[in-house]
Amino acid sequence: MTDRSTALITGASAGLGLALTRTLIGRGWRVIGTARRADRLDLVHEELGERFRALPGDITDPGHREELAEIVSGATGLGLVVNNASRLGPSPLPKLADYPLGELEQVYRTNVVAPLAVLQFTLPLLRAGHGVAVNVSSDAAVEPYPEWGGYGSSKAALDQLTAILAAEHPDVPIYAFDPGDMRTEMHQAAFPGDDISDRPEPETVVPALLRLVESRPKPGRYTAADFATGAVRR
Repeated sequence: MTDRSTALITGASAGLGLALTRTLIGRGWRVIGTARRADRLDLVHEELGERFRALPGDITDPGHREELAEIVSGATGLGLVVNNASRLGPSPLPKLADYPLGELEQVYRTNVVAPLAVLQFTLPLLRAGHGVAVNVSSDAAVEPYPEWGGYGSSKAALDQLTAILAAEHPDVPIYAFDPGDMRTEMHQAAFPGDDISDRPEPETVVPALLRLVESRPKPGRYTAADFATGAVRR
């Protein structure tokens, strides 16, 4: 991947998406970033300049995805797609027996359906550009944490979706990546009123994610800790 590479990052206005965007721009990439908050994306554009193209919108909206597909198709050398946008669900987190089903549908639209839709239109471009796809997962996908059933089950579905896509498209590296706990607005919403200042900043996770992208190990689900020592399964 060169300084002519383009990345598509969803949820690019905050958290891990913003931290990754800043790093890639600093390395000479161009980034197409999408998120629901137009005001936040405008601030990112002001900070990072013309190498960042902001496209505000809801990734669950088919019309927004069509616009995104048109812009991405005209980009030079799509080298990376990161499906980072996620929806936590109600805060405080409810037990599954009490989970509002309309809210659960929204969680699945954001965390499962939208990432698949994005990859459906970007896979041919990634194949042509020898690029990589990453779906951002969570430890809640594999651990049965009480009250995390909505978000966790959606990320478990995303993990399985990722694994099947990787099996169906062996010519495109496709990974699930669990960054671990981070000091983000969404994580705070999961623990309203709690002090989460002991969680690491998203910027600390970016090096692990980039090592995954650059090393291109065998398809699978990886955590940030897998890359902490530089040891990568191949």
